[in-house]
Amino acid sequence: GTTGSQAPGVDPAVAKLVPSAIKSKGTLTVAADASYAPDEFFASDGKTVIGMDADLSKAIAGLMGLKADVSNQTFASIIPGLQAGKYDMGASSFTDTKARENAVTFVDYFSAGMSFFTKASGGTTITGLGDLCGKSVAVEQGTTELDAAQAQSKKCKAAGKPAVSVSAFADQSGANLALSSGRAQLGFADSPVAAYAVKKSNGQFKLVGGTFESAPYGLAMPKTAGLAPAVQ
Repeated sequence: GTTGSQAPGVDPAVAKLVPSAIKSKGTLTVAADASYAPDEFFASDGKTVIGMDADLSKAIAGLMGLKADVSNQTFASIIPGLQAGKYDMGASSFTDTKARENAVTFVDYFSAGMSFFTKASGGTTITGLGDLCGKSVAVEQGTTELDAAQAQSKKCKAAGKPAVSVSAFADQSGANLALSSGRAQLGFADSPVAAYAVKKSNGQFKLVGGTFESAPYGLAMPKTAGLAPAVQ
């Protein structure tokens, strides 16, 4: 039961926590990288962002009495965009790390790990990061996987082993294409994204090495916006 001008599903206790600058717009502007299925990807129209994070953003906005405007942005640009005030929230499979907490405020909501995947036929074998030495891996720019692969490459060289050949792409689609076209031996992504890529590959990819380093996903917000209590 709602009264007055409230939209169906509005939670008054949540709505009163929404900062006036956001409430006055009537819209929660959300940025997501729509190449990270099933967490965020394009609908069949090629422009509507759908997936777990888009659904969650719309549900949160509804409780606030707002509409969610979810737009596609490159992953590496979202946190700088939040800092610049371009978006109210980033909902794009952000692993909540200490480094990112220096730039934005997080409200955590999920736990995911990292996973490798390779070609089902003619792929490579790996049990974890320690086996990356001398191998080529494709990742998305700005991700924790990129950081992990680069850090492991340094460890490989320090141990007198071949470095990791790390190729970073603007989106996950580019990384997946590098694997399918033979430009990389391994894809490296968050566990739900890697599993979904394998599922949708029609037998072209397979998971290798299991899931490791599970960590929380967080919805990201500008530190000065005051939005986190309402999102929480």
